[in-house]
Amino acid sequence: MIDKQLMELLGSDKKYIFRAVGWMLVGSCCNIGVTACLCFCIHLAIGGAAGSAYGYPLLIALGCILLRFLSTVRAGVLKDTLGRNVKKSLRAKLYAKLLVLGTGSTGSIKPAGLTQLATEGIEQMDLYYSSYLPQFFYAMLTPVILFIICVSINWKVAVVLLLCVPLIPVSIVAVSKFAKKIFAKYWGKYTSMGDVFLDSVQGLKDLKIYRADERQHVYMNESAEEFRKITMKVLVMQLASVTIMDLVAYGGAGLGITFALMGAAGGENIAHALFLILIAAEFFLPLRAFGSAFHVAMNGASAGRTMMELLKAEEPVWGEKIPEQTELALQDVSFSYDGQRQALQYVSMKFADKGMTALVGESGCGKTTVAKLITGIIRAGEGKVLLGGTELAQYDRAAYYGRLAYVSFENHLFHDTVRENFLLANPDATDEEMRQALKQVRLLSLIEEKGGLDAIVSEDAENFSGGQKQRLALAINLTKKKAIYLFDEATGNIDTESEDIIMEVIRELSRSACVIVISHRLANVVKADRIYFMVSGEVKETGTHEELMKADKGYAALFRTQKELEEGYLMLAKTGKPDGADKENAAGEPVEADKKSAVNEEMTDTDVAGKEEQA
Repeated sequence: MIDKQLMELLGSDKKYIFRAVGWMLVGSCCNIGVTACLCFCIHLAIGGAAGSAYGYPLLIALGCILLRFLSTVRAGVLKDTLGRNVKKSLRAKLYAKLLVLGTGSTGSIKPAGLTQLATEGIEQMDLYYSSYLPQFFYAMLTPVILFIICVSINWKVAVVLLLCVPLIPVSIVAVSKFAKKIFAKYWGKYTSMGDVFLDSVQGLKDLKIYRADERQHVYMNESAEEFRKITMKVLVMQLASVTIMDLVAYGGAGLGITFALMGAAGGENIAHALFLILIAAEFFLPLRAFGSAFHVAMNGASAGRTMMELLKAEEPVWGEKIPEQTELALQDVSFSYDGQRQALQYVSMKFADKGMTALVGESGCGKTTVAKLITGIIRAGEGKVLLGGTELAQYDRAAYYGRLAYVSFENHLFHDTVRENFLLANPDATDEEMRQALKQVRLLSLIEEKGGLDAIVSEDAENFSGGQKQRLALAINLTKKKAIYLFDEATGNIDTESEDIIMEVIRELSRSACVIVISHRLANVVKADRIYFMVSGEVKETGTHEELMKADKGYAALFRTQKELEEGYLMLAKTGKPDGADKENAAGEPVEADKKSAVNEEMTDTDVAGKEEQA
């Protein structure tokens, strides 16, 4: 019923649980005192005692009532303090862990799941700690105290009540074995539905473009229906459990009352019998309340186990050495994401402390994996990632990141002013430095038109075009000089003008820093000092653009193919006809008609063959 691992998360806040339980027990004793005073007054009334005899019992009862009020308030304050401390502590631990793990290192927990864990999950854990645990200890101790008091009055009634009490925990344990599976599935379905919802909202534009919104709507409904079904199972389980506990509680209390009445009929003191009757329910009410809290706490326990899994995730190891050099290198590095297919196979690369080094190749060749190794997001399975001849893991992470700038096509701009976005990267940046960086990427006039540095960047930077967004992200990185710049498809999916501006800035940076460019478009890396051409996780060719074109292998073939495609697109954009559409064949005849006939979906193969014979 108590998860020791979840208790470890509390740390020094455990004291609030025991203090709260102490005050709850004081309140229970006050209830017993008030009941005893009431029964004593009835006893005095039956005996015909004078009015002055009621003074002390009533005064004691009043004192118990006041102390009961105080204990209830104190217990509530302590639970509230515990809950606030737990939420603050857990969110701090979660945030600190995510900072240590870095991006992309949260295992099976997706962004939507993390959001739910940090919000709803921690709220449920608050209930586990501030409601469930204090009630558990209180419910276990109260029957013992009552038994000690009642056994001196009527041991038979006390024994009967005490023997009935364990039936409630037994029923809870019996239900919990089934409940753990239900609640584990419940939390899984809950986070899964959140993932589907987040994906659908983020990709709503694409769903509309591809007219797939109706299909996604059906998928979301299916996910919601699965969650509804598991919720109904939880409610059925809770109702069955509560019914069993009520039968045990009221049945046990009724049995105790029966024995008390039998004792009174046998000539025992009526006041004693009345006390036992009134106090019988107190044996079971704390456990009954605990049973109700148990079902609420199961959600918190499920979220807590997910939290523990994340907090115990293996952290990347970093050292304390301060980097002084910027010469990066990969030495016989191999890496696999799934332990089966190799994303990199014995890759060796060198990146000079000044100049531009490019990684090129078709999608899936391993370029981004190299970028992740350089940024420390992942670690090499075999081989070494070196900085100045020393393994990257031996350096202080903050110091290393202080020398590294990473710009990709996924850079996020926050919904805030342009100035605040700059200050995130460099808190010491002046307005003049920001304007200079904007001028360098040719965005200053646009930003001034929008309101200057106080202009608001809308959510997901939707008030900027794709190219402007990339240039603004680059400008933000320019306000703080770095020794290493890593551009991972920084010119992907943007207009030609923005691409040319960004590449101009990159070439300027390469004169004084180590610049690494990852690009699908080979025209962007023609002026690179060194090019690594990758195929299926291996470096197949290395050299300058001229050397690789002279070798006339994979790189040269890909470069010519891209160039032909780009020239064809440019011709199509200018004339509306593909490049070469009006050229003549060897016989001096136009080939346009043949090309049209070859792509005409209405012509048969026989028609095409006939025209070729005529030609």
